[in-house]
Amino acid sequence: MNSLSSSINFASLKRKRDLHIILPVFLVSIIACIDRVNIAYAALTMTQDLDWITPEIFGAGAGIFFMGYLLFEIPGSLIAAKFSATKWLARIMFTWGLVCVLMAFMTTQTEFYIYRFLLGASEASLYPVIYSVLFPRWFTPKERARATSLMLTSLLLSTIVGAPIAGVLLNTSLLGLHGWQELFILEAIPALVFAVIFFFWVKDRPDQVSWLNEAEKKYLTETFKVEQARLQKIKKYTIAQALTDKKVLKLGFIYFMWVIGFWGFNFWMPTVLKGLSGWSTSLLGGAIAIPMTVALIVQLIVSYTSTKTGDKVWHVAIAMFIGAIGLGFSPFAQDMSVALFLVCLSAIGIYASMGVWWTIPTTFLTGPAAAGAIGLINSCGNMGGWVGPYMMGFIKTHTGSFDIGYFAMAVFMLIAGISTLSLKYGWLGQKNSKSVVENAEDSSMLNSMAKD
Repeated sequence: MNSLSSSINFASLKRKRDLHIILPVFLVSIIACIDRVNIAYAALTMTQDLDWITPEIFGAGAGIFFMGYLLFEIPGSLIAAKFSATKWLARIMFTWGLVCVLMAFMTTQTEFYIYRFLLGASEASLYPVIYSVLFPRWFTPKERARATSLMLTSLLLSTIVGAPIAGVLLNTSLLGLHGWQELFILEAIPALVFAVIFFFWVKDRPDQVSWLNEAEKKYLTETFKVEQARLQKIKKYTIAQALTDKKVLKLGFIYFMWVIGFWGFNFWMPTVLKGLSGWSTSLLGGAIAIPMTVALIVQLIVSYTSTKTGDKVWHVAIAMFIGAIGLGFSPFAQDMSVALFLVCLSAIGIYASMGVWWTIPTTFLTGPAAAGAIGLINSCGNMGGWVGPYMMGFIKTHTGSFDIGYFAMAVFMLIAGISTLSLKYGWLGQKNSKSVVENAEDSSMLNSMAKD
C-alpha cells in the first residue's frame, strides 16, 4: 500500500461523501422526480375539472416536457462543465419549482403545453451534470456505480413517497383550490427551498470543502487527474468527436428505446390501475408503493453485484428483458393482484439497472466531452420520453384501450436489451472485469502521486 492511500481512513471518507454529496444530490433527484411525474396523479381528478384534457392531449402534454429538456440538455451540460456544476443544479431546482407552481393555475390546452415545456427546459441537464461533471470529481470509477445507484434509488422512492401523498392531496381542498392544484403547489415548495440549501451545501471539488482532511482532498483530486490522463491517453475526445462517436450514438439508441417504456409506463400506470381497480386515489397511491419498493430492493442488489463482478452489460440487459415481460403481459391482467405483480416486473426492468447504465459513458469519456455525450444520450432518451406518453394517449384515444401501447413498450424494451448485449466489453473498460481506472489506481500510480 502506498504512502498516500495508507494515510486515509476509507470507511470515514465513504461516510463523509455519502452525507455531503450523495445525500443532497439524492434529495434533488427525489424532488425532481416527484415534480415531473405528479402530472400522472393529478390526471386522476384534473381531467374532471378541465374537460378539454383528452387522453391524447394529456399524453402530448406529459411528453412535451422532454422537448424542453431536449433543446437545453447539451448546452446546459456544457455550461456546468465549464463553470460550476453545483450552482447550475441549484439554478435548475429553483426554476423548475417556479414553473411547477404555474401548473396549478393553467386553464387552457396552450398553457398546459407551455408549462410542461418550460418545466422540461428548467430541469434540462440535471442528470447529465450529476453523472459526468459532479460525481467523477468525488468518486473513483470503481465507486461510481454504487454512488449513482444510491442516488437513483430516488426514482423509485419518489413514487413510494409521492404516490400516497398525491392520493391524499387529491382528496382534499384548501383555500378553494382543487386537489390537483394543491398537489402542484405543495410539491413545488421543496424545490424552491432546497435550491437555496443546496447552493451553500454542496461544492464542485474536494479542495473546496472543510469536511475533508488534506490527505483525503489530495487522494480524490489526484485520483481524478489520473483517471482523466489515462482515458485521454487512450483517446482524447473533443466535444464534436464525442457527439458523433458510434459508441455514444449506440448508447443513445438504446436509451431511446428504454425510455419509451420508462415514461410510457410511469405517466399512464396510475390511470390504467385506477381503471382496472376502481379504487380511491388514496388507496391506489398506497398500492403503487408496493411494487416500487420491490423494484428498489432489486435496484440495490443490482448495484452491489455489478460493483462486485465488474459487469455492466448483462446487468442492464437482463433487467430490460424482465421489464419487457412485465409490460408485454400487462394487458392480460384481469384483477389487481396480477396487475400489481406485472407492475413489479415492469418496474424492476425499467428501474433496476439505471445506476449501472449511467456509469458506462464515463468509462471512455472525460470532461466536457463526457458532459456533452451524456447530454446527447439523455436527449435521445428524452425523445423517447415524448414518444412513450404520447403513443399511449394516442392509442387510448383511437382504440379505447391501452393494450397495443403496452405491447409496443414491451417490444421497445426487448430491442433495448438485445442492443445492450452488443456493447463491447473492451470499450466499456471491463476486460478481465477491471475498469481502465482500476488499473490507474494501482500502487505505482499512487506512489508517484504521493511523491509529487
